[in-house]
Amino acid sequence: MVSIMEIYQLLPKLNCKECEKPTCMAFASSLLSGESEIADCPPLYESGYESQLQELQSLLAPVSGATETGLVIHEDLCFGCGNCVVACPVNVANDPHGAALGLAPSNDKVILEVAGGIVTSKNVGECRRFGQNKILCDVCIVTCPSKAIEFV
Repeated sequence: MVSIMEIYQLLPKLNCKECEKPTCMAFASSLLSGESEIADCPPLYESGYESQLQELQSLLAPVSGATETGLVIHEDLCFGCGNCVVACPVNVANDPHGAALGLAPSNDKVILEVAGGIVTSKNVGECRRFGQNKILCDVCIVTCPSKAIEFV
């Protein structure tokens, strides 16, 4: 997983506030959370920062598809086993007669489902890692044999 320090090391470290953040460290944090984009830092696009810009783009590429909960499903690693679908406590609570039994979800309130041979996310706002009462649930991660799911 990418760290704030890895991102910060690649920034110009000018604290110019052109990104509307008070410091480059604050900008690094907002990049990691998905609140900001690399393009929000104009100095990175000036000469002398080309290599840092390229490295930053490749460093952040794996987290670019993260949902608002930080959930990333690496489609290239997922083979659709459905372990995460069955193990997700929210899926169990919302769909006790479908997803919790290893069947296809019987309603549209579940967070994870297998579609087209890979796991996809829906209703991510229902994830225990999101909202006012968030907890650091990681059941989907620990049950994934191919390490295709992560939170960033």
